[in-house]
Amino acid sequence: MVPELTDSQTPQHEAIIIGAGVCGIYQLYRLLQQGIDVRVLEAANGPGGTWYHNRYPGARFDSESYTYGYSFSRELLDEWTWSEHFAGQPETLRYLNHVVDKFDLRRHMRFGCKVKAAVFDDAACRWTLELEDGSRLTSRLLLTAIGLLSAPTMPRIEGIDRFKGESFHTYYWPQEPVALEGKRVAVIGTGATGVQVISEIADKVADLTVFQRRPNWCAPLHNSPIDEQTQARIKASYDEIFDRCRQTPGGFIHGPDRRKFADVPVRERLAFWEQLYASPGFGVWIGNFRDALVDQQVNAEYTGFIADKIRQRVDDPEIAEKLIPKDHGFGTRRVPLETHYYEAYNRDNVHLVDINETPIEGVTPTGIRTSERDHEFDLIIYATGFDAVTGAFDRIDITGSGGRKLSNKWHDGPITYLGLQVAGFPNLITLAGPQSGSVLSNFPRGIEEVVDWSTNLVRHMRERGYSRVEPTREAEEKWTQHVKETYKLSLLPTAKSWFTGYNSNLEGHDTLRYMIYNGGAPRYRERLAEVVDSNYEGFLFQ
Repeated sequence: MVPELTDSQTPQHEAIIIGAGVCGIYQLYRLLQQGIDVRVLEAANGPGGTWYHNRYPGARFDSESYTYGYSFSRELLDEWTWSEHFAGQPETLRYLNHVVDKFDLRRHMRFGCKVKAAVFDDAACRWTLELEDGSRLTSRLLLTAIGLLSAPTMPRIEGIDRFKGESFHTYYWPQEPVALEGKRVAVIGTGATGVQVISEIADKVADLTVFQRRPNWCAPLHNSPIDEQTQARIKASYDEIFDRCRQTPGGFIHGPDRRKFADVPVRERLAFWEQLYASPGFGVWIGNFRDALVDQQVNAEYTGFIADKIRQRVDDPEIAEKLIPKDHGFGTRRVPLETHYYEAYNRDNVHLVDINETPIEGVTPTGIRTSERDHEFDLIIYATGFDAVTGAFDRIDITGSGGRKLSNKWHDGPITYLGLQVAGFPNLITLAGPQSGSVLSNFPRGIEEVVDWSTNLVRHMRERGYSRVEPTREAEEKWTQHVKETYKLSLLPTAKSWFTGYNSNLEGHDTLRYMIYNGGAPRYRERLAEVVDSNYEGFLFQ
């Protein structure tokens, strides 16, 4: 039985944040600065969010470490030293724990605490949260920092539970060491996670079989240690680094080349592409000619350039062609950055199975059966992705004003105002929610913007004695329509990806959903400022 609440209409906390990842940590810090009684509820046994769970081999940044860390504290910037240009998961988790302890945030967090349901009480103007252990908590404000990629999905394959060996989704990689040496291993999936895992374990296992449904366009990460001289230069340049991030559409140090593709001579164009391919980080994707993600013909030419790179790196021409996507152009889906990924397929112990040619029929007690034959394994790794952006919301039974379910409202795709609130769900602030500017950005750069803005919204309410806020339906409809219009600004909607709400592991996720804001970080920031300057246009306060 769920314990009954007291009769008091006063909530137990002014604010509750769900999630202790990058976003939840910073939001907690900012609300505590305002003197607000706030608690963080985290399902895991420690802070870190995605960097707590994703401890699989090869997990690391694909944005530069020094652009990913928090920017709000000069002291923190000066004292923390990143060891690599693209830090691995263990270092990132140490960093986030360091931040939590430096600012004394841990005592405001409750771990091993999974939220099952959240219901808004109109009469009391508060949220009641039901936890999986049966207990309840109440708060005036509910802020979700539940992550974009935190609802893992398993493939729809018959017999998964029959396998007698070890198996798990990459999101649930065990905390204790997993023995790989001498093992026959299967990896299902070649998205960003699969690419990292395959690259890392190919030379460590006895035999590796990769089951691929749809290949991705991948490009070299070119990671390296940060030497002392570079470290000193980075620490002296943080103002310039973060200013650069503020100027680019994605919040990265890489921004588009504004030259028109057609105005650049072919030889110069090819030299520029060679430079991008040889450079570290996302420049190969978002540092290209702007036309490459806007104009289909330009994208086709660049796609051809990348395809030739794959052919050069893979010894077997037949395998190379299987690794080259045919259903989308380069950069229209998220680009995995890799380290010797394609070279892994040159190893005698690595095998590629195209499940379009030989579909998986089921999992057996000893391995995986395809239409061609049975494969025997000691370990099966499911790198099968996530129910992205809205999936974590769907896994909490969220009920708003008048008994309306958020899952019903978002059944055919999210509807929001600024990606931060939803009409009919008062006092719910969806930090890093669908259609916000942080979803398609260098995540910490995007969430610092929305957290600061949301903190100011809370301050505005407190100063004026407001206890309730929600957007008007008209404002919500206009914003959602604006988000749909931004999809016309690039070629991203031409590809099936989590950017557009597609997920072959989930029924009903085979049509376009407007999940992300494509207008770029500067434009989103301007819109947030305009709303404030117009006395919080589109919001209703009580």
